[in-house]
Amino acid sequence: MTSKQQDGQHLANSKESADLQKPSIVIVALNLLHRFLCLCVRFVVVQVHGEHGPSMAPIDDLLLLESATSIAEKIRTKKITSTQVLNTFIARIKQVNPLLNCVVDERYDDALQEAAQVDELIASDKYTVDQLRETKPFLGVPISTKDCIAVKDMLHTGGLWLRRNTRATEDADSIRLMRDAGAIPFALTNVSEVCMWWESSNPVHGRSRNPYDANRIVGGSSGGEGCLLGAAGSPFGIGSDIGGSIRMPAFFNGVFGHKPSPFIVSSFGQYPIPKGKEQMSFLGVGPMSRFACDLKPMLKILAADNAKKLNLDEPVNLSNIKYFYQESDSGSYFVSPVDYDLRVAMDKVIRHLQVSLKAKPQRAKLTKLKDSVAIWLANMKDDESVSFDAQLANLNGRINPYTELFKWIFGMSKHTFIAIMTAITDRLGIQNGTPEYYEKVKERDDLRRDFEEMLGTDGVFIYPTHPTVAPYHNEPIVRPFNFSYTAIINVLGLPATAVPLGLGKKEGLPIGLQVIANRNQDRLCLAVASELERCFGGWVAPKITA
Repeated sequence: MTSKQQDGQHLANSKESADLQKPSIVIVALNLLHRFLCLCVRFVVVQVHGEHGPSMAPIDDLLLLESATSIAEKIRTKKITSTQVLNTFIARIKQVNPLLNCVVDERYDDALQEAAQVDELIASDKYTVDQLRETKPFLGVPISTKDCIAVKDMLHTGGLWLRRNTRATEDADSIRLMRDAGAIPFALTNVSEVCMWWESSNPVHGRSRNPYDANRIVGGSSGGEGCLLGAAGSPFGIGSDIGGSIRMPAFFNGVFGHKPSPFIVSSFGQYPIPKGKEQMSFLGVGPMSRFACDLKPMLKILAADNAKKLNLDEPVNLSNIKYFYQESDSGSYFVSPVDYDLRVAMDKVIRHLQVSLKAKPQRAKLTKLKDSVAIWLANMKDDESVSFDAQLANLNGRINPYTELFKWIFGMSKHTFIAIMTAITDRLGIQNGTPEYYEKVKERDDLRRDFEEMLGTDGVFIYPTHPTVAPYHNEPIVRPFNFSYTAIINVLGLPATAVPLGLGKKEGLPIGLQVIANRNQDRLCLAVASELERCFGGWVAPKITA
């Protein structure tokens, strides 16, 4: 072949490659149709339910505005009692839960007995304040968690009807560790069915509602937890995250949430639990709070012996961090565009880094993020994964999703519509061992390498947590892939912190972003989260009458 022929062949191959990457007219048309459908559904929902839901009760006790860290310090220095704190938060739950439906089980009586024992211990002066601070950093502070993390004798349903009467026989490791640190479990919060959807609604406990607008979703699967924290109904909590289940609820409810690096926090006691090591690496149990200052001490406790891998006490010079950012996923099809308020918030954050920290943030061009949905869905199909129809059967055989769909039409199914449809798409999607599966695994590995090279040991990536603020109830059905902004971070094995940035001007709902670092560099995420809270205010309390 002559040089001219080779050049011609190269041009032909380049053109063919470009044509393969170019979206088809059908895809473009379907994407436009999808956006029109989303607008239609939004119009119908607003007409049926109204633009704004009922208002939540205002905060009437300033103790509700304290961080868990501050409450712990005041308890051990005898400024307040554990019993006083617990009664305050129990009263708050009783105020807000009839509207929000975020708490699904409680152990108030037992918790009050434990609080009284704490008060007696502190009054005895058996230990100094410094000893308590060191050995029991959260002594006497109430803590909540979601109904998929085991708390002994409390419900442990995962939102699954077949488990509606199941109660935990022992604590999850995360709860045990927080108890050892002095915290008192007192409330259990709502989840999505089998914890695999981003709206917390299930046949056991019903639907949770957003504290900033009851007509909006709370996210999932740690949605009830995010809701309770946003409503100032608990000082702090524990969530779990395999596709964004900590960060999306934190974002929608205006609080902080951290998904740790893989295998740092034990997942024992989480239901459902992945069967294979690959999926286990995607799952992270982590801290949630209204205040950034609670995240690091919580993570140190939850990580136990693995905390040394994170060097959480190593000082972080914010001016020396390398900052990278990207305003969107580069335009995924069937994923909503990023809201204007979120783009404005990103601009303000970047400007703050430039002016206040003299940093030089760099705009990243990670176009592979456009394929986030397909990469996550495929990588969830490792060779040891359990099918979703088996999860819905509580691992006792499998449900027939087509039969359940027929039953659902007549109100006879014990599963949510979205769970049934997820089981169907799980059967029809990319399967383990196929060429398509290995292609997406390679895409994940390539993208992971890009992130590792970009971030190193001193870089963070600032990225939207979600493309829109909290949508109305049921809207996720027509926006199913919007979870991609968080999900891709799980399969890449990176730690990430959801950071609230106040309320948006357009809809008055919480806005924020996520800060991502390289594996085991969690301290960078937490340090940047604290700085952004200092500058932008973090959680915004609802109306206060105290």
